[in-house]
Amino acid sequence: MRFKYPIKILKITLPILLGVFLIWYSLSKISIGDLIGHFKSADYLYIGLGVFFGLLSHLSRAYRWLFMLEPLGYKVKLGNSIMAVFATYLINYTIPRAGEVARASILTNYESVPFEKGFGTIVAERIADLLVMLIIITITLFLQFDFIYEFFAERFDPLKIVLVLLFVIATSLFFVFYIKRSTSGVGLKIKNFVNGLIEGALSIFKMKRKWAFIFHTLFIWGMYVLMFYVTSFAITGLQPIPFGAILIGFIAASFSIAATNGGLGSYPVAVFGAFSIFAIAEEPSVAFGWIMWSSQTLLIVLLGGLSFLYLPIYNRKK
Repeated sequence: MRFKYPIKILKITLPILLGVFLIWYSLSKISIGDLIGHFKSADYLYIGLGVFFGLLSHLSRAYRWLFMLEPLGYKVKLGNSIMAVFATYLINYTIPRAGEVARASILTNYESVPFEKGFGTIVAERIADLLVMLIIITITLFLQFDFIYEFFAERFDPLKIVLVLLFVIATSLFFVFYIKRSTSGVGLKIKNFVNGLIEGALSIFKMKRKWAFIFHTLFIWGMYVLMFYVTSFAITGLQPIPFGAILIGFIAASFSIAATNGGLGSYPVAVFGAFSIFAIAEEPSVAFGWIMWSSQTLLIVLLGGLSFLYLPIYNRKK
């Protein structure tokens, strides 16, 4: 028990400290003056278009959530779903991954949806999103396999790469076999967790409006990629940029959001790292990462803040 609160504090402070370090690192690649210059010279028509695509993805996510709540017997107002989604994103900027808990709590408060049921639908959503992300990664590896292999082969011994891959595959197979046969407490917990993920993923195909759910899931991620791609046209010195670089940059940036609070500091560094594989200039890469992150963050802060303020007014009768 005495270690409980220090661990909680570390969970909050470590992402912030990491974000601060990555901000410093990204600014070591470009001066503040040059970064401000990129912000001034950027084409805000493309930035605005990227923000619009981001907004569409968030609205689609809120609408998709209704498909999962309906079979449970709850007819939730679209307005509450939209505001809960934006509140989720905003809270994740303060305490990582706390937004999902708040999202389920909002429905409990305003729509009388039991917390565990609301949270369960959010977990199932995340499983669907993870599957689409894996599809995007697979497509990217397929399209860019030769380029990625040559990039690593020039820097590492190809034999070592093959040995590492074989080691990873062998370790994964051993882990799966061990968990499948294990009767220990930890093994059973992992087995139950994996079985729950599989069950949650398959439950998507059991809902009445499964095809609408699948459409919106693909639409959400399509808007994410389009948002990233369109905004790249706003930065001077970044074009022409291969679509493969866009896909790899998008994947890296997506994972960076989980590393720090809403991708603070990690987002531009992830974009820079991905673009550097394609020998894209350093300064516009970092500037694009900051402009991309700033525009989407501004959208979340604005609509997330308004959602918090308007939720009690929207539900004043209740």
